Amino acid sequence: MIPTLPFGRTGHISTRTIFGAAAFWETSQKDVDSTMDLILQNGVNHVDTAASYGQAEQVLGDWIRRNGKPFFLATKTDQRTRQAAYDQIRRSLDLLHVDQLDMIQIHALHEEPDWITAFGPGGVLEAVIQARDEGLARFIGVTGHGVPVPEFHLRSLAQFDFDAVLLPYNFIMMQNPRYAENFNKVLAVCKERNIAVQTIKGITRSPWNDVQQNRTTWYRPLEDQADIDLDMHWVLGDPQVFLNTAGDISLLPQILQSAHHFVSRPANHQMQELSERLMMKPLFE
Repeated sequence: MIPTLPFGRTGHISTRTIFGAAAFWETSQKDVDSTMDLILQNGVNHVDTAASYGQAEQVLGDWIRRNGKPFFLATKTDQRTRQAAYDQIRRSLDLLHVDQLDMIQIHALHEEPDWITAFGPGGVLEAVIQARDEGLARFIGVTGHGVPVPEFHLRSLAQFDFDAVLLPYNFIMMQNPRYAENFNKVLAVCKERNIAVQTIKGITRSPWNDVQQNRTTWYRPLEDQADIDLDMHWVLGDPQVFLNTAGDISLLPQILQSAHHFVSRPANHQMQELSERLMMKPLFE
């Protein structure tokens, strides 16, 4: 059984493995339908998508139109100004065939100009608050990528009481002292304020670089079950965090299998051996 955990202060008891619908970027409706069947059969009760994930909202929405919404549903807006973001949120509701989102997130807020606009007069923060106040969304989150994102999240949490954050987390990424220090600060703030912590890039092997891309993830993922188990179990070994699945539906059965079998965090020497054997490299530097 996939472990569960209260999703911060939302009242939702979420599977710690969240389905990342970035995997539906260019996926046929037939494959979307079979993937949704798979995640529900495995007990996953939380789906995370975004307006900028290609056709993901549309194909997920078609499934919801026919089957209902038996899970916590989150999406994201990548717009930075109030009206543009509000219009995008309304479009997401239409595409997803729902009257209310469980969570709307400000997407990829990890660059200074975007951050200033987002929190300034007429910024996206006003739009997500409006959406919440109008009942279009229940909760508000913020997401980001890259080495600076924990620092941006700390600033964001100082400005507004978000219900959830999302950021990268894996063993290799945490070997970066700057990232590790600030990630742990984010964890501490979120624990104190009961804010959910979602993590991404859990099974990253390296950037693609000169390797021919054979997956729909924009990074090179781990592929062998034993390797996926080590990386996923290292992430899940932190009892505070959730893990969003990789953006490739062909990897999902292995990811779900690993989630079911989680018991404890591997030792650091096991992770070091894995990283040396596969010459793993951080996605962000």
